Formats: sequence, structure tokens, C-alpha cells
Amino acid sequence: MKGHLMKFYGQNSKKIGLMSLISIVISSALGSGIFTINTNLAKVASAGAVLIGWLFVGFGTLMLALSINYAATKMPKLEGIFAYAQIGFGDFTGFFCGWGYWLSACLGNVAFAVILMSSFGFFFPVYHTGQNLISIITASVILWGLVILVNHGVESATILNTVITFCKLIPLIFLISFGIINFEFPVFLKNLWQIGDFSNGKANLFLISKQVKNCMLTMVWVFVGIEGATTMAKRAQSKKNTGKATIIGMICLLVLYVLASVLPYGYLTRWNLSTLSQPSAAYIFKSMVGWWGGPFINFGIIISILGAWLSWTMLPAETTSLMSDKKLLPEIFARKNKFGAPTFSLITEGIMCQILLLVIYFASDAYNLAYSLCTSSIIVCYIFVGLFQIKISLRIKIRKEKVVNFFIGLTTVSFEVTVLFLVGLKYLFLCFIAYLPGLFFYIWMKRKKLSAFSKYEIAGISLLVIGSIYGIWIVYNL
Repeated sequence: MKGHLMKFYGQNSKKIGLMSLISIVISSALGSGIFTINTNLAKVASAGAVLIGWLFVGFGTLMLALSINYAATKMPKLEGIFAYAQIGFGDFTGFFCGWGYWLSACLGNVAFAVILMSSFGFFFPVYHTGQNLISIITASVILWGLVILVNHGVESATILNTVITFCKLIPLIFLISFGIINFEFPVFLKNLWQIGDFSNGKANLFLISKQVKNCMLTMVWVFVGIEGATTMAKRAQSKKNTGKATIIGMICLLVLYVLASVLPYGYLTRWNLSTLSQPSAAYIFKSMVGWWGGPFINFGIIISILGAWLSWTMLPAETTSLMSDKKLLPEIFARKNKFGAPTFSLITEGIMCQILLLVIYFASDAYNLAYSLCTSSIIVCYIFVGLFQIKISLRIKIRKEKVVNFFIGLTTVSFEVTVLFLVGLKYLFLCFIAYLPGLFFYIWMKRKKLSAFSKYEIAGISLLVIGSIYGIWIVYNL
């Protein structure tokens, strides 16, 4: 999708090398999550459970990355993650995945907003934890400022992407380095298998499995965006480089996540980690090096989030524009202004982000709710990527290649479905409420084309409406 995005906003068609592709993989997935992960994990899991969780999530995410890469390599003309669902399983499935991907990007922007305001709170106490009136106003100004900026044709240049990646990595390198220096093995052992009320305990299979389950959503969230570079296969100097970049980038991300989330267990107690304010990385680093640690990490977070927010302002608009090109949404979503930007798509995105911002900010834990909804929404897209991998693998005549790719697709589907059920379907049902506006546009488009609804579409639409009604019931009973 980003390849189309660069072309869409005027970027020339210069081929992309391996290092740039690796940078895109890391930059796409490395957002605010790594700076908040310590507290989120410490609240629900001991160090041992976290390590097991990373092993499980790392393997599953690698299978997903390989599935996306294989599909992008075999069908480089397809653009947008929803395109695989559309060509493999029909228009409604394509719409369902496309709108889900669009929604996940909007929700991701809300998560960015919450953590950005919380980072502002470190410098300006008026923002406090990032959940008050001044935070909502500031986040709204930034939201619409970015929409206006992108509407004037701001392009995602490779050099900007590299600078953003650099800004993300520098504070992380410092955090991890000092984490290694300050690591105390006795403290880590005490945190290794803690259970229940944080009292020391021995490893217990049932309790540890429960802790691993509770880690899943947070861990999957920090890998959202891993598909960024593999969708640029047709712009790469070599299609084989996209696979290499995905694997190398995936391993780099996993190493960063494991180190950043596990090392603090050897410095602070699990209880201390669980009670830190967000972004927790800033407070951990401050306790390690003194007063300058907090501002240093928070400044890096602010630059990182602003850059990521800019990219993820482009992505939702790009998604609906591509869906319009594929006749899944009305033509107005793809209509471009004189700068080559899809104004209606950007305005629609801005309105949805504003609504979500206002609604989620009133939640007791806005950041966790935002990334939980974001992750649940995009998991459905990932499931269909795996199903598409299975479908195209069955056409392969070479037995070894067929078996390997079938296994990758099946593992991807199994992993994503498992995570979806482990974290709870309630988040998905809540997301279905936000599908209703998109469903209206989809039905409008079908009627405009005078195209009859298939029995599968009728069944899908019915299930989506029922799911959204159940989501409304969940909200009513909160």
C-alpha cells in the first residue's frame, strides 16, 4: 500500500533497496507501543510468562509476514491488504477487510494521541495523564492539522522515514543499554514466576498459561504495521529483497521488544513496573540515569509519534481511495484535489478519528482500549491473508513448495484466530459498530452498479449488523 501511497502523493518510481525496505518494516511497526509495554505487561504477567508470550507471538507474526510477502510477490499488481481478500473471497470480504484495516488505522491514531498527550504531560503538568479537556483539544488540533497537511500533498519520502526510524531507535538503544548495565539477576529471578498479587511463587502451568494469554493483545499490537514493506514488492530492486527485509526487520523488532520489555524485570519489581505512569519507558529510564532520562525518552516519543501519526493519517485515506478504485466504495472517496490527495477520504477519516477520540477519551484506560480495538480490527484482515495464502498454495504443483506455503498459511490463520479468541471477541463486536457507516456506502455502491447481492453477501451483511447490535448492547451495559 505504501508503494501506491508514494506514487499517489507524487513520489517518483525509484526502486527501493534492501536497507530501505528493512527501515520501512521497522518504522511501520515500531510506534508508541514499545514505550508503554512495560507497565501493560507487568500488570498481567511475570517475566517468565512474558518470554513465553514473545516466543509464541514472534513465531505467529513471522508466519503472517511470510504470508503477506508471498502474496505480494505472486501478485505484485494488487495494492492494499484488502485486495487479497477481495480477489480470493469476493467483494464483500474485500470491503470487510478494507474497512477493518481503515478502522484499525483510525484507532491507532487515537492510541497515538493518548500517549502523545501523556508525553506532553511530562513537560507540561496541565496535560496530566493525557486524559482531560486540554488533551482532547490539543489532540484534535493536531489531528486536523495533519489532515490539512496531507490534503496539501505531503509525501512520505524515504529520507523522512529514515529520520523517523532513527528518532525511534536512539532512545530505545539508550534504554536497552542502561537496562543491561543495571540488570540484576536476583531481582529478575524474583520476578520470573510471580503470580496473583505479585507475591513470589513457583511456576504453575495453569497460572502461567493465563498470564501468557493476558499478554497476547499487547504483544500483537506492537507488531501492527509489519505488513508495511512487503506490500512494496513491485517497487523493490529485487522481489526477493522484500522477503529478506521482512524476516530481518521482524527479527530486529522481536529482539528490541524482548529486550525492552524483559530487562526492566531485572531492575524494578513487577509491582513497581505495574504502577508506573505512561509512557512507562520514560520513568524507567529516569530512575536509571537521573532527571535527564525522562525528558530524553519523552522527546524521542513525541518525535516518533508525530512522524508515525503523519504516516497513519495517509494510510486510512489511501485505503478508502483504493477501495473506491476497486468499486467497493463510492467514487468520491478516490476523487483527488489539485495536490493529488483524496480530500473526501481524508475528511471522512478525520471525522471518524474525532468521534473515536471523543468517545475513547472518556474510558478509564483510553490507551489500552484504543489499541485493543485497533488490534482486534486488524486481526480479521490478517486472518484472510492467511486464508488467501492457503488458497493459492493449493494451486502450486511442486509438492514441497505447496506443503511449505500451506503450512505457513494454516499457521497464520490458527495463530490469529487463537489470539482473537484469547483476547476476547467483545472488542471485535465493538468495532462492528463503526462498520455501519461503511456498510451504508458499500450497499449504496452495489445498488448504484445495479448489482445483485449474492447469498454470501446477504449472510455477511446480516451477521455484521447482528454483531454491531450486540456491540451496542455491550456499550449499553458497561
